[in-house]
Amino acid sequence: MLFICYPKCTTCQKAQKWLDANGIKYELRNIKENNPTYEELSQWHNASGQPLKKFFNTSGMLYRSLELKDKLPGMSDEEQLRLLATDGMLVKRPLLIDGDRVFIGFKEKEWETLL
Repeated sequence: MLFICYPKCTTCQKAQKWLDANGIKYELRNIKENNPTYEELSQWHNASGQPLKKFFNTSGMLYRSLELKDKLPGMSDEEQLRLLATDGMLVKRPLLIDGDRVFIGFKEKEWETLL
């Protein structure tokens, strides 16, 4: 299981504590130091079944400064994936990848049910 987070993010900290408390083993990856690649994001998007917009950190400063709320609707999936791959701070976190299962953001009830 791959746990991708930003260590300073309080939601990521809560998710990591939850994983540890539940004895779930994972590989930790800092999204700021090791940004997901285009190929990874494409694979995770396909596996998740979620709209690509869910992968964007819509509350982040970078998202707002790039005015992506207005720009994303006019962009193709490929353009959006390439943009996401440029900076980990654009990506919603935490991400938990378990084979073909992809969890975007920390929703404790969802994680309890599915993990």
